[in-house]
Amino acid sequence: MNTLEKLNEIFIEELENPAIKLTEATTANDIEEWDSLAHIQLVFTIEKAFNIRFTNQEITSFKSVGELVKSIDNKVNNG
Repeated sequence: MNTLEKLNEIFIEELENPAIKLTEATTANDIEEWDSLAHIQLVFTIEKAFNIRFTNQEITSFKSVGELVKSIDNKVNNG
């Protein structure tokens, strides 16, 4: 399972919406349930699932799922 697929599962579970289909171009504006509170919970769950930590700057700078995937992959691959 690649990073995008794993993220998709997390989003479906956390946002309780089985219809979510993430792409690298997906943004918070594309998913009704993805508000600021959900964003914090998503970040927490993503950090736990991938065993990584984001900085506050990273958390607020993600503009799309693609940017999130790149950041996760960098952290996982570069420790």
